[in-house]
Amino acid sequence: MRYVIKPLAIRKIRSFYRNVYKKYPNTYAYADMLRYINATVDAIYSIEVTALRRKPTVEHWQGWNMAHVGNWYYAYTIDDNTIVIHDASHTQNMK
Repeated sequence: MRYVIKPLAIRKIRSFYRNVYKKYPNTYAYADMLRYINATVDAIYSIEVTALRRKPTVEHWQGWNMAHVGNWYYAYTIDDNTIVIHDASHTQNMK
């Protein structure tokens, strides 16, 4: 299985952890931010392996599949043997 991660998904992950780092500079180190970003991106590779396909609960994700891994939800499609990650959202930001 091949994975393609769209820039929007990466931007949302980085932005979330960068904002946490800015808001809590005394308790959240730069190294923590990088570690969480890397772990979140690495978790994408469990989609369709251990993170099963779900129907999207977010209106703007309709037409895509959704998977939940840890504290993140991912919107994706499957084209042949390629999983394309279109968007990502932290559980705190799900509406």
